[in-house]
Amino acid sequence: MLASHLPSGLEVDTHEGKAYVGVVPFTMRDVVPRWAPPVPGVSHFHELNVRTYVVHDGVPGVIFFSLDAASTVAVAAARSVWRLPYHRASMKLDQRDGHIHYTSRRLFPGPKPATFEGSYRIGSPIGSAAPGTLDHFLIERYVLFTGAGGKLLEGRVHHVPYPLAAVELEDVLQTMTSRLPCREGAPLAHYSAGVDVDIYALKPV
Repeated sequence: MLASHLPSGLEVDTHEGKAYVGVVPFTMRDVVPRWAPPVPGVSHFHELNVRTYVVHDGVPGVIFFSLDAASTVAVAAARSVWRLPYHRASMKLDQRDGHIHYTSRRLFPGPKPATFEGSYRIGSPIGSAAPGTLDHFLIERYVLFTGAGGKLLEGRVHHVPYPLAAVELEDVLQTMTSRLPCREGAPLAHYSAGVDVDIYALKPV
């Protein structure tokens, strides 16, 4: 079912016969070219992506169905330079005593509604995901693909393995996957305090 939503050249990547869609809320910090300093209001913003897991010529990666961000400048730049499906959203993160409440509501462009509201509690560190596990399959991806403009492009990313922590998902309400063939059920949840990421330019594959 997911394959019909992918550009030509990509195959759905599965783990033990199952395909997955990820809804990933996070915060970007110090987003700049290597030669530039961070800019307040531009280099730090919340973001949420909806992705699935794919493979091209044996190379595993992800493709984004949508990316919402709380920065008009970041959205405009990503849509024009990276040709990724970015959207401007109103987003908020409240964090207190290990408890996080994260909300996102798409403003423009559509389709709408596209909303996310999640509450979760962070637990103890559990280390990075072990190769071969479902956690590793979902978390450790180092290539992004896009089929914008009818061309299949890839962008490489580099980072150390994500340090994970236990997380208790208390509540989640979202319409981000309502246009995708996702089955209902309890979602898997993962949490990381984050890593430094280097992102390289897109190139044809």
